[in-house]
Amino acid sequence: MILYDYVLSPNCYKAHLMAALSGQKLQSQALDIYPGDAHRQPAFLAINPAGTLPVLVDDALTLTDSAAILVYLAKRAGGDWLGDETAAGAARLQNWLAFAARLSESLGKARLHDMLNVPLDIEAARAAGIICLRELEAALYEARLAGHAFLLGDKPSIADIACFPHVALAGTAEF
Repeated sequence: MILYDYVLSPNCYKAHLMAALSGQKLQSQALDIYPGDAHRQPAFLAINPAGTLPVLVDDALTLTDSAAILVYLAKRAGGDWLGDETAAGAARLQNWLAFAARLSESLGKARLHDMLNVPLDIEAARAAGIICLRELEAALYEARLAGHAFLLGDKPSIADIACFPHVALAGTAEF
């Protein structure tokens, strides 16, 4: 499996973390995103026309979304990475994957602004990031009250992996 990635990307880190925790090997193909704009070059756009990272290529399969990559790696690994298999459990997992996308849109964008001077409404990004952090804190508090250490129960799942990098790096965006 080849993972096209950028070392400063939390979404790429998710894939590396999932692979490492589940004992799967990834061949990293680093791209010079900044300042090189490698993700906007024809060679990479042939792999992912959206020009986004991460991208996982495994034989004929190409995945261009970090949540899809986490699900794929979790299914390959087996075990409890996807939480319980009930309808409610699957829905809760999807809810956390969508929440992780909100973290990318808030905390992730604030980091891009602060680290790479990407122009955006930084106050709006920070306000949205604070709301996300408070939601996550409340959910973890509720989980702890129920006797659980992780978002979906007693074991880590891809929900935890999807949220972790943005929260761990929030300090680099003045959170």
